[in-house]
Amino acid sequence: MQLIPPDMICFALYSAQHAMQQAYAELLDGLGLTYPQYLLMTALWAEDGRTVGALGRDLRLESNTLTPMLKRLEGQGLVRRKRDSKDERRVLIRVTAKGRALQEQAARIPECLIERVGLPLEDLTRLRDELHDLRDRLRSAGEEG
Repeated sequence: MQLIPPDMICFALYSAQHAMQQAYAELLDGLGLTYPQYLLMTALWAEDGRTVGALGRDLRLESNTLTPMLKRLEGQGLVRRKRDSKDERRVLIRVTAKGRALQEQAARIPECLIERVGLPLEDLTRLRDELHDLRDRLRSAGEEG
């Protein structure tokens, strides 16, 4: 049986991801952040002073994607990049006062998104966990094959 795109899991994930980014774009428009920048800032708001490498691992971004994003955020005055005094190879990222002020403005975004999705938090949590499991299974299968 031949599946057409709307019946394929990959299409469902792709179109849901596209819709999610659109929803975030509308919420982030007033903050001057893109969706990837918001994810990066959220990671820094949770744990400031992280290395570029740690951010890349957590966000699953390569340094050639992460570095230009960090430069743009630094240009906006939201973060500061500084070489680690203990290890010059490491670059530490710190949120500036302007970046902290943006955190206060962004505080309602998760709640707004939950409202837009219209699912109970328990269902969203379960869906997130299932998607993480799917991602991990696909990565494991790729490493084995």
